[in-house]
Amino acid sequence: MQKIYGSAAEALEGLLFDDMLIAAGGFGLCGIPELLIEAVQKSGVKRLTIASNNAGVDDFGLGLLLQTKQVRKMMSSYVGENDLFMQQYLSGELEIEFNPQGTLAERMRAGGCGIPGFYTKTGVGTVIAEGKEHKDFNGETYILEEGIFADLSIVKAWKADETGNLVFRKTARNFNPPAAMCGKVCVAEVEEIVPTGTLDPDTIHLPGIYVHRLVQGEHEKRIEQRTTRAA
Repeated sequence: MQKIYGSAAEALEGLLFDDMLIAAGGFGLCGIPELLIEAVQKSGVKRLTIASNNAGVDDFGLGLLLQTKQVRKMMSSYVGENDLFMQQYLSGELEIEFNPQGTLAERMRAGGCGIPGFYTKTGVGTVIAEGKEHKDFNGETYILEEGIFADLSIVKAWKADETGNLVFRKTARNFNPPAAMCGKVCVAEVEEIVPTGTLDPDTIHLPGIYVHRLVQGEHEKRIEQRTTRAA
């Protein structure tokens, strides 16, 4: 089965449709699938639900999809860096399902493992718990959270081999592995593709069984908050 494609648009061909749920890896602007996001934007697909830690910034990352109003709903943890995100939410144009970061990561991982739901103490007694099933274990109250089963996962890795085994670099190994796991189809963009057998098995962070399509490309790697001091 072919896994390596020539461009992000080619890698997404036949996978996109209106009203779909996409799980996107990355944290802020670190480790985001920027090439695939741009290809999703150019496709014109609309009314998307995106499960991602946040929505990037106004003019980069998932913020591009907000600019063109292709997103109907965000399932997110942190939304503080994107003014457009805030404006669309407050005006009623964008629906948000807030998730604690650990809960969001575990919802993705659970979906990737075929687990439909799990109980957690996180969010008990807050608005996060409203409308959710509560259950006591050993005298402690927990709430039921559902696993995320996405139509498509888009992620960014450092290296891949030709079978799709992935290695993530430093902080990019955050939401990318669980996001990759929970999609019916996973497309990964990478900086380098090496021959099968090149990667040390002990360095592989995500096995290729989760990855269906690969694309190699050049990445901007924009810095979200640049802080400098006088020399």
